[in-house]
Amino acid sequence: MIDARAAGNESADVSLDLERSKSKIILDDAHVVLPDGQRLQWRKLKEIQENELACFAILEGELERIQAYSETFSRYYSLMPTESAPTMLISGIPMHRIKDTNPYKDTLSKIKAVAPLGGSLLDTTMGLGYTAVEASRTADHVTTIELDPAVVDICRSNPWSQELFDNPKITRLVGDACDLILDLEDQSFTRVIHDPPMFSLAGDLYSADFYRQLYRILRPSGRLFHYIGDPKSRSGRNVTRGVVRRLQESGFKRVKPYPQAFGVVAYK
Repeated sequence: MIDARAAGNESADVSLDLERSKSKIILDDAHVVLPDGQRLQWRKLKEIQENELACFAILEGELERIQAYSETFSRYYSLMPTESAPTMLISGIPMHRIKDTNPYKDTLSKIKAVAPLGGSLLDTTMGLGYTAVEASRTADHVTTIELDPAVVDICRSNPWSQELFDNPKITRLVGDACDLILDLEDQSFTRVIHDPPMFSLAGDLYSADFYRQLYRILRPSGRLFHYIGDPKSRSGRNVTRGVVRRLQESGFKRVKPYPQAFGVVAYK
C-alpha cells in the first residue's frame, strides 16, 4: 500500500489475511480505506511496516497486535509473519522451523513422514493447527490436543488456523496430552504426529509412559512421527538416542531417522 501510494495510485490489491486472499484498498491522502469501511491512517501503516516480527488486527481504525498472555504458564504468545503461514513466538522463540523453510513446508514434511494417512490421525500438540488442518485433507478424521487455552485464542485470530473451528473432520481437545490420551481407545488411530516442545519444556511428552500410551492407541501397522530437533546438533543427537531407546522399549518394532523433518518414524 505504501509503495502504491508512492507511485501515485489511488487503489491497491493487497492481502489483509496473510496471503490467503486479495482485497482492493482505496488510498487517499490521509488514510487507506478498507473493504469494510474502516479507515487506517498512514502513520499506522508505518508502524506495521517497521515491525517485522508482529501481526496486527485492525479494529475500528486502530491496531491491535495479535498476542496473548498465558496466566497458566506465565508466558507470552504472539503471531509472527513469514513468507507463507505465520509462526507463533513462545516467549520470543518460534515454534516452527523457519531457517531455510517456512511453517507450511515444515508442516508438510511432518505429514509426509507418515503418509499415506487415511483412517484417523492423532496430532498430540496442536499449536497453530497447521498439522491438523493439512492432515484432514486426506485422513478420515483428525483429533488434535492443545495444552494452553491462550494458544486457542491466537488461533482464532490467525487466518491460516480457521479450519480448526469449522472443519467437521477435526476434533479439538484442550488439556494435557499426558492426561487426555488415557481416555482414547485402544488401537483407535492409524497415524500419530507427535510434535512436542523442546525436551527441557515438556519432558513428560518424551517419557516411556507417554510412548506406551502412543503405542496403545495405534492400530497394528500404524505409524508415529516424532519431531525431535536438528539431528546434527549436539542436543538433537543426545535427545534422539534417548527417544529411540524408549520408543523401542515401549513396543515399537522399528524406529528409523527421518532427518527431512528433524525427527524419527516409529512403526507398530
